[in-house]
Amino acid sequence: MNSADQLRELLAGQDILAVPGCYDAISAKLIERAGFPATFMGGFGVSASRIGMPDTGLISYAEMLDQGRNICNAVSFPVFGDGDTGYGNAMNVQRTVKGYAQTGFACIMIEDQVSPKRCGHTRGKQTVSREEAFARIKAAVDVRDAGTDILIMARTDANGTEGLNEAIFRAEKFAEIGADITFLEAPRNEEEMRAYCSRVPGPKMANMVEQGVTPVLPPSELREIGYKIVAYPLTLILAGIRAMESALSSLRREESPRTLAEFSHLREIIGFPEYYEAEKKYAADRAV
Repeated sequence: MNSADQLRELLAGQDILAVPGCYDAISAKLIERAGFPATFMGGFGVSASRIGMPDTGLISYAEMLDQGRNICNAVSFPVFGDGDTGYGNAMNVQRTVKGYAQTGFACIMIEDQVSPKRCGHTRGKQTVSREEAFARIKAAVDVRDAGTDILIMARTDANGTEGLNEAIFRAEKFAEIGADITFLEAPRNEEEMRAYCSRVPGPKMANMVEQGVTPVLPPSELREIGYKIVAYPLTLILAGIRAMESALSSLRREESPRTLAEFSHLREIIGFPEYYEAEKKYAADRAV
């Protein structure tokens, strides 16, 4: 079963899918080892970790694709990929969808922001017209329907630019066009979350950003509201930053950091035991 089929099976189940965000191969491996069903490679974390710059459209399609290739190759569970605006017009969207599918993503997210886009929980967002937003999702769905095996998540940021009714209208249209999953970014309260979930059919994703616009609710409550997926896009990178800053402070004080995992644990996570076994096997083959 490929990753897209794995994700379809998960979506058909009864449970809400808790999906922590990854930003590189080792964070994705940790999520899989912890027993989560999938992970989400978000643009914020990749932009921060790979180029050390804000999620304002500065990272390129090629850089996102390269990061995604490493992540998808490191794990065996479904990976959602942030496709931003599709990196251009409808034809660019189609190339982006094909590239993400070939890289191994189970699902790609395409949004309706103006390019260059920015994080959905920061200032200065702008959205394209309805017509352009719908054309992006139609282009993505056409690629999928022509045989490219990947799910399409359609995201709208219109709640922050034109209000909730426009955002719900766009999400409804995305579902009608054929998006597998819809995502209304940055609802401001539970009332807005319930309005979206009650009016838009199909699987829906909630985005739990610490100190963001949307209230952070437990998965059980989000499931009751009507969500199928809950993403935690920044939880791991925020935890990593705090741990690294603590370790660096200890080193500056000429103390041994107390927050470190064991070196043996790191070797296990990244596959040294399997490497040594393979090394012995092929060394024996050469001896024969």
